[in-house]
Amino acid sequence: MSAMIVEGLHKQYGTVKAVDGVSFTVERGEVFALLGPNGAGKTTIVEILEGHRERDAGRVSVLGFDPATGGRAYRERIGVVLQEAGFEEEFSVFELVRLYAGFYPHPYGPDEVIERTGLKDKRDARVRTLSGGQRRRLDLALGLVGRPELLFLDEPTTGFDPSARHHAWELIDGLRSSGTTILLTTHYMDEAQQLADQVAVLRAGRVVAAGAPDTLIAAERTSVLSFRLPEGTAVADLPPLTGEAEVRGTAVSVATRHPARDMHALTGWALERGTELTSLSLARPSLEDVYLDLVEEATS
Repeated sequence: MSAMIVEGLHKQYGTVKAVDGVSFTVERGEVFALLGPNGAGKTTIVEILEGHRERDAGRVSVLGFDPATGGRAYRERIGVVLQEAGFEEEFSVFELVRLYAGFYPHPYGPDEVIERTGLKDKRDARVRTLSGGQRRRLDLALGLVGRPELLFLDEPTTGFDPSARHHAWELIDGLRSSGTTILLTTHYMDEAQQLADQVAVLRAGRVVAAGAPDTLIAAERTSVLSFRLPEGTAVADLPPLTGEAEVRGTAVSVATRHPARDMHALTGWALERGTELTSLSLARPSLEDVYLDLVEEATS
């Protein structure tokens, strides 16, 4: 059974269609990323899935529950890491994590979660003394402590330095490996590309593309093959390539949807001539490239 099924989801505020017929499915044990600019409908969708907001129309099933009516039985099986959360400033980290653990029937031990989220050195520190990044780690700890089957992560690494981000990525990978399903929202496309099994790109309340990151990249973008012309060689001397060559002085770039074929043709040609292709490189597109193209297409 799928962890999450969303079919024809609608939510409107006055004349604004915040969510306009969104559908997607999340399998158990997947990391699924909802991507889109501010105002695309991500927060509304997530709040509906968490059971915090009513939908106008559509079908929603999360862990077999309708979030609107699932009540405590549903909430005990999910974890939520909000983009911003308020804490009782005078609690220590341990006291707050222990308090939240008491809300769930089968929680992790507070010290285990504190260590996993990199807060061991701040175990007994008061919340008011924590830095922004440490507070974000505390958000993660509170979302994890209930041993959720499904974890909602809203911009989980905002405010993290590069080392802390990679630590969080390792934590998320570990949760996936243990069978936890994760719904992620993020503005960091490298984070989505690194973590997500599937993504859905939203614009103006609609899904404009969905699939595995590598699939979206392959479908939407070309790779760029770059090199410098060997001395005494003209562009006309090059072997036939599937992409059109752009030349600036001796620098050549080829936008290609068949990078392996064109790379093979070029290197074989150079070997036959006994010459070198200096500065030879192949730039693979990123999920960010695809995302920006999709958003621009949707607004044109």
